[in-house]
Amino acid sequence: MRINKYIAQSGTTSRRKADELVLEGRVQVNGQTVTMLGFEIRRKDKVTVDGKLIKGQNFEYFRFYKPAGYITTSSDEKGRKTIYDILPEEMHKLKPVGRLDKDSSGLIILTNDGDLIYELTHPSIKVSKVYRVTIDCKITNAELETMAKGIEIEKGKIAYADVRVIESTNAKTLLEMTLYQGMNRQIRRMVEFLGHNVISLKRIRHATIDIEGLKKGQFKPLKPKQIRELRVYLDKIVNIKEEENA
Repeated sequence: MRINKYIAQSGTTSRRKADELVLEGRVQVNGQTVTMLGFEIRRKDKVTVDGKLIKGQNFEYFRFYKPAGYITTSSDEKGRKTIYDILPEEMHKLKPVGRLDKDSSGLIILTNDGDLIYELTHPSIKVSKVYRVTIDCKITNAELETMAKGIEIEKGKIAYADVRVIESTNAKTLLEMTLYQGMNRQIRRMVEFLGHNVISLKRIRHATIDIEGLKKGQFKPLKPKQIRELRVYLDKIVNIKEEENA
């Protein structure tokens, strides 16, 4: 985590004021003065501001394999089962990064890191999400092109996806679909627009995090390497976006 973000998340001050503290030479990491805003903090580093030790917020990161039949929320007025009926109570403080509808399964990242949730879900950042989707027919090349070019699933909202065929018969097709948007039931609505139905839908990857090694209903904490790779990926996308807007 960058030094200015670490200071801000400790509750010491705002992000802007944290920048000033670093540039003024008032911040030390392991006894050494740091004046670079991009300096990266490691978990075991000791950070002081004006000689006072500070501690960053304790963030948690998990990947979870949501089974079909559960909704992605903490409670439901209709009494439907939620993912928190599966998760242990100590994880109920964590929030899902995005959602999967009741009939869908697959990867959900869970965390209490609000900045990470924002970067992974904000539509302007366009983080990739990959799904395995089985539909009830043999899809045509023209239909693949239609999904790539975009489908108006509701007035003024164009949904698009990168799609490739994995397996196909006359009765059904297994697709890999990559989205960079987060519209409600986007894949199902795109497939329905083409006159077909989704048999099954599973998210297998979100950004750099995948579902490999997880069974349905299982969760595992992200390893430090996975978190670093995710942050590098997000920093790259955010930097490209900032350069485009400059």
